[in-house]
Amino acid sequence: MIHEEIPPALAGERLDRVVALVTDASRSDAAALVTAGGVLVDGHVTLSGKLRLQLGQQIDVDETKLPTVALPSADPTIEFKVVFEDDQVIVVDKPAGLVVHPGAGNQSGTLVNGLLARYPELSGVGEAHRPGIVHRLDIGTSGLMVVARTVRAYHELVFALSQRDVTRVYRTMVWGHLANPNGVIDAPIGRDHRDPMRMAVVVDGKSARTRYSVLTKYASPAAASSLECRLE
Repeated sequence: MIHEEIPPALAGERLDRVVALVTDASRSDAAALVTAGGVLVDGHVTLSGKLRLQLGQQIDVDETKLPTVALPSADPTIEFKVVFEDDQVIVVDKPAGLVVHPGAGNQSGTLVNGLLARYPELSGVGEAHRPGIVHRLDIGTSGLMVVARTVRAYHELVFALSQRDVTRVYRTMVWGHLANPNGVIDAPIGRDHRDPMRMAVVVDGKSARTRYSVLTKYASPAAASSLECRLE
């Protein structure tokens, strides 16, 4: 059960749109969940997705009432590079532009579909709709991903990530020049209160801490900096 309090950014929005946001489901699936009685508004079942929500209202969403999603299928046309594999894990170099696993708006053509074509045994590892996946990279981000090949590897990797035993390093470009060549960004990240489709630093976000180092400064064609970022 998902519990949310309506923030200023979502005040006045329709119930089905808010449900779609908090469940990462399509608008039609969210509407079906509401119609099935899977949503409480201030403790009362609400069957209309057209209801406009008010600031501070409480909603409870029963994800189990979402329409059943078809399991991902194998697709040998998905291109990606494997940089390492053994009998427990697979390390993939995910290209930018490739979605990691099926979800709202991307039911096929994902990395998972390609992985299942090469490694059909993944179908029984981890969550059914994203087999083998223990962490993600955004669609626009390229980089290495570790995929669990066995149930044992899946549980050990999930535990290692939860304990922050895994080191993750990113290279990125940012506009402008930083005042300090090294530093730590320690600020909570959550949905932007002005635009819930984006993430931002917000007071009610989840704890996030990133250490950065400036690698290169550029003056032309625009002021920019190349950074190395380490997630803590």
